[in-house]
Amino acid sequence: MKPVEIAFTPVNNQRLANLCGALDENLRQIETALDVSIARRGERFSVSGKPGQTKIAKQVLQSFYDRADAGLSLEDVQLGLLEAAGTRKSRAPGDSPALITRRQDLHGRTPRQVQYLQNILASDLTFSIGPAGTGKTYLAVACAVDALEREAVKRIVLVRPAVEAGERLGFLPGDMAAKVDPYLRPLYDALYDLMGYDKVARMFDRGAIEIAPLAFMRGRTLNHSFVILDEAQNTTPEQMKMFLTRIGFGSKAVVNGDITQIDLQRGQKSGLVEAQDVLKKVRGIAFCYFNAEDVVRHPLVQRIVNAYDQHSRKKQND
Repeated sequence: MKPVEIAFTPVNNQRLANLCGALDENLRQIETALDVSIARRGERFSVSGKPGQTKIAKQVLQSFYDRADAGLSLEDVQLGLLEAAGTRKSRAPGDSPALITRRQDLHGRTPRQVQYLQNILASDLTFSIGPAGTGKTYLAVACAVDALEREAVKRIVLVRPAVEAGERLGFLPGDMAAKVDPYLRPLYDALYDLMGYDKVARMFDRGAIEIAPLAFMRGRTLNHSFVILDEAQNTTPEQMKMFLTRIGFGSKAVVNGDITQIDLQRGQKSGLVEAQDVLKKVRGIAFCYFNAEDVVRHPLVQRIVNAYDQHSRKKQND
């Protein structure tokens, strides 16, 4: 197939350097993500591969070159590729609900992420189910931060079951707080990114943000709160029912999980799997299902998820 040629004129050497990255790292990222080959000679680029992919690569190169004045980080390149590749249709931030957080560029980067944000804002209870890296936790925390900033809720409550890949809390050093902390680290990281470390610390001191293991939720009623249950695939049916019945007046809840990574004991049913069947027809509850196309991480992660999905389907068919 004939390569696609592109030339950037008038020549701007700084932009070209920013576009290519150190040791052409940005070009390698584009090649890997879009399955094309890129040859460069000065300001001229030659893109080889399948016609559809080379067309996308040409558009991506032009887009990155147009905004390369201030430099392009590896994250900028990877996120830009995620929005442009395959069935992903790039959406302007205006298509996604505007959220008040420290991240001015925060928006749904895939159609399902946009729908997820809209579901959270429109429904009192939203379930999101899908693989790691699809933004389930991060976007839910962003909506919680937005609700707190707008004073739509009085506090954020972040919950996780203390079950992880066969580990047991008793094997970890320290008191209960020290044992539980590693399980909640993804929630801390999202908060720090969206609010800043100092503000999060003040919110914790005021009780406006609370992080708790699922086991500590029994007997509580959470009014005027934004509650997020993360890693919900590791809840039992009894725990899931207990959590869902904690929701009080003026509250909103989001339940996240990946049903392909259940760490419960063999033979024990997941509360998230059961909730799909029990609650699918209940009015006022929204379900959002993500897949590999929604992975917003290193492009390799999407391929890993696809490979495991194909392997799982093959085992089922054997």
